[in-house]
Amino acid sequence: MEKPISLFVVTFLFFLLNQSRAIVGKYNVLELGAKADGNTDSTQSLLSAWAAACGSSKPSTILVPKGRFLVKRVQFSGPCKNKAINFRIRGTLVAPSGHEALGNAGYWLHFQNVDGVTIHGGILDARGAGLWACKAAGNGCSSGGATTLGFTNSNNIAITRLTSLNSQMYHLVFIGCNQVKLQKIKVLAAGNSPNTDGIHVQFSSGVSILSSRISTGDDCVSIGPGTTNLWIENVLCGPGHGISIGSLAKDFEEEGVQNVTVKRVKFRNTQNGARIKSWGRPSKGFVKDVLFQHVTMINVQNPIVIDQNYCPRHINCPGQVSGVKINDVTYRDIHGTSATEVAVKFDCSEKYPCSGIRLEDVKLTYQNQKAKSSCANAAGTALGLLEPASCL
Repeated sequence: MEKPISLFVVTFLFFLLNQSRAIVGKYNVLELGAKADGNTDSTQSLLSAWAAACGSSKPSTILVPKGRFLVKRVQFSGPCKNKAINFRIRGTLVAPSGHEALGNAGYWLHFQNVDGVTIHGGILDARGAGLWACKAAGNGCSSGGATTLGFTNSNNIAITRLTSLNSQMYHLVFIGCNQVKLQKIKVLAAGNSPNTDGIHVQFSSGVSILSSRISTGDDCVSIGPGTTNLWIENVLCGPGHGISIGSLAKDFEEEGVQNVTVKRVKFRNTQNGARIKSWGRPSKGFVKDVLFQHVTMINVQNPIVIDQNYCPRHINCPGQVSGVKINDVTYRDIHGTSATEVAVKFDCSEKYPCSGIRLEDVKLTYQNQKAKSSCANAAGTALGLLEPASCL
């Protein structure tokens, strides 16, 4: 007959279990009071998990299990005592239903001054449709909306298999960050949702965006001043406004954009494909060393475009020219269909013409016919098969 397990053994095993949890640093938001019903405010539970993980000297994991968790605005601040905090999200974080709830906070979920944070899996549902409708009505909205997920002044960030749904404004934003890897990201919002850029990068270096799908109402990826060493590969974009460097020249004192690579990207039913845009006004900014390669265009309105006379609503820019210097931009193996007759358009600055533009093996058609190209103040070289013919 087997002997029963003694109370001492049970107590000892329970002690070891708790000790192992403490060593590993696992924090389940359910155990900290969160409710997976989508209605109960779980903000404090998430903040408590962050405080424990950030305050630990050991690598830590924050677990958000399956279910829907209502979360208000959250600020995850560092620096932390360790450089290995892992968010494992199996469920969905849900923003408050009324767009006024986030107000003009800027961000819904915001990380600042952190190092070594990873996020794996999960859905972020910002429920932005109410704000979109308010903007469309044109009656004036009490809230400007919030970016879903932002990282500021942070390093060594990795995000995989995350889905961002229906952001009020931008979906993912990285400002002042170094060494960021985004992989298998999904960004989903309606094609008519205003200002819902998929991924925005600015004043950052060493960012890579890989194997992702971005469907939104604005730029799939927007690249702001101060961006260097950006790598985008194997991304499906559409609907949306394409991959855009700019808008630049918003300010006279502005950092440049350099070393940007965009490879194996497909644009489907987008407003633009490979775009560089700057306001038509003075600036110290620049764009150089950019490569667009192995790109497929499907029914894209402006497949290849440089617009240095960008001036929405003709405010603060008429009669001026862009000071942004653009050079060494290569378009290699670009093929597909244009939704407009002009498939390649370089509208560059009169004062600082585009230089070092290279077209190599470009084939774009319009309604099964030859498309056209248009150049103003642009110089460069053309190699290989070119349809439409080069106007450089």
